[in-house]
Amino acid sequence: MNETLILLQLFGVFFLIGMFTFGGGYAMLSLIQTQVVVAHGWMSESAFTDIVAISQMTPGPIGINCATFCGYTVMQEAGTGHLMGILGSFTATLAISLPSFIIVLLLVKFYTHVKGSPLFEGVMAWIRPAVVGLIAAAAVILALNVSWDGTPLFSHPAFSIVRDNFPDLRSWLLLGAALLASFFLKIKPIALIVAGGILGFLLY
Repeated sequence: MNETLILLQLFGVFFLIGMFTFGGGYAMLSLIQTQVVVAHGWMSESAFTDIVAISQMTPGPIGINCATFCGYTVMQEAGTGHLMGILGSFTATLAISLPSFIIVLLLVKFYTHVKGSPLFEGVMAWIRPAVVGLIAAAAVILALNVSWDGTPLFSHPAFSIVRDNFPDLRSWLLLGAALLASFFLKIKPIALIVAGGILGFLLY
């Protein structure tokens, strides 16, 4: 596929994601996965999961980090060189950031006037649970082979664990240990990430 066409598609996809996603980076993940894995087939499910993990570990908002890594990976999967990969990263990052910049720039002068109004509070009351749902959807997408085509989740023919993300029992044990350490011991995420990386290196 033509490199310019891929860059234009990248810009269009991530611009729309940035335009219509509320709730921050985690809420973006399900939309990004739908576009880069399902709709366009630019990368595999396991490759996207790796990108999410790296995006979580690197400084900055996870949604923008994910767009940066996705842009590079998409161009590399298309058989382009390193410089085109960098251009893909720049394109996706700019596209996902631009809508927020424009919207905030336009609304900053009007926010003080709408803050506290019944209409504004009513809209936010509906947006908050939608954001929680998008974050939950991202977790389900990374763990299960499902597509949102209207088929009930547990009767979907493709309903299964994403094996690349949980290849064996050791992966499940690491997941359980991280969950327990976070929930009961209140261990900070950075410590869990470092410990998970060390254990993964030793186990695999």
